[in-house]
Order: sequence, then structure tokens, then C-alpha cells
Amino acid sequence: MTDPTPKIRLHLAAPLEAGAEIRLAPEQAHYLMGVMRLGAGAEVAVFGNAFGEWRARLAPTAKRAASLEILTQTRPAALPPDVDLLFAPIKKARTDFIVEKAAELGARRIRPVLTRFTNAERVKTERLQVHAVEAAEQCGGVYVPEVAEPEPLARVLEAWPVERRLMFCDEARDAPPAHEALRGLPKGAPWAILIGPEGGFSPEERAKLKASEFSLAVSLGPRILRADTAAAAALAVWQSVLGDWS
Repeated sequence: MTDPTPKIRLHLAAPLEAGAEIRLAPEQAHYLMGVMRLGAGAEVAVFGNAFGEWRARLAPTAKRAASLEILTQTRPAALPPDVDLLFAPIKKARTDFIVEKAAELGARRIRPVLTRFTNAERVKTERLQVHAVEAAEQCGGVYVPEVAEPEPLARVLEAWPVERRLMFCDEARDAPPAHEALRGLPKGAPWAILIGPEGGFSPEERAKLKASEFSLAVSLGPRILRADTAAAAALAVWQSVLGDWS
């Protein structure tokens, strides 16, 4: 019997429908044939944000080129909960970690923000988007969050839509625990989570956040967490109370 859910998964930007033939990018062809050692007729899973997940059959067209024939749908398209992750970029490897875990944990959008104490190299959005794709491929999701271009936090807050609540993770730890602050709030509303830089928020940024009508200050526990740990912890708490873990 044909396995309906092949273990090897690829994200494709092209429209997915039964009978379509999609030419693979060179790096995708190399991954399937050179790294995974797949041959003609091997089946893989492919997915796209608007198209769900499909079985596809590999058809090499040259030594280092191949296409995929789209066969049947195995899972429909599914949006994750409407929650954004905003974070101040940190060191390269830890920023990569934040993006990967945000994709795995079901953030719909990933938005780097530049705070007063942000101390990081230039953010390479294209590279971070690749990490988001790879994380979605590995975790079995059918959605890849968009990684936005970095923006100053002050500008983001000035244009903030008041209907989207903002869970502000306050390193001062004088706010209620996140799971208690979220408990009882309505599900299905748009949210965002904000994680600060390694140096924390400036007094001015913290005051502005605490005064904003859309902001909800929360604590992530009795210990000071690294920014990358805080991002994963905050998303996990939010998903468990208001997201698709509950």
C-alpha cells in the first residue's frame, strides 16, 4: 500500500493541484536526489500556505534537475492562530533559533523590531525566511509564517491596530504570570507577543508599553530568561491558553 504521508516534506511556492507538474529549484532537486538519494517515482509530501499538503512523485529531468508530479491532497490548508511574534534581534544563532521555534510553535507572522538596546548584526530577512520554511517542513506544519523586515519599535507602536492585543513580556517581573493574565480572555481574537532585547526595554519603552490600551504586561516566571528562551516560552504559554493547544 502507498504511504499516504511521505516523511520527506518540501514547501513549494507554486500552486498545488492534482496533475500539476512543478519544476524544482536546483537546491530542492539536490536535496531530494543528492542528499536523500531519492530516485524516479519516489514520493514526497509538498505543501503551501494556501493549498495544504499533497503527495507528489519525483521525476528527474537531468543529472541535477527534477520536477514533481502533484498527486492527491493529504491535508487541507490550515491557518495557525492569529498571533504575531515581535522580537528584538540578538546574536545570529539565537535569532535563527527564535525564528525556527516561532514557526514550529504556530506563529502566523514573525516581526523583528529595533529597540533602544537592540544589539545585533544586520538582520538578513531572506535567510531567516529560509529557516522558517525549514522549520515548517520538519515539524509537519502546512503553513510558513512570513518574516517581516525589521522596524523600529516606536514606529510599530504608533501604527498599532487597537483590536490586536499585545502580550508584553516584562522582564521586571512585577506583572502577573502569563498563564494567569491570559486565562478567561476570549479565544479567536488577534494577538501579538513582544520579547525584548538582551539588555531589556528602556524605561521609556516600558512606560509606553504599560500605558498602551492594547498592551497586556505579563511575567514569564521567577527566573530571567534569555531572549530566545523567552520567545519559545511565551508562545507556548499563549498557545496553551488561547491558541490551538487548548
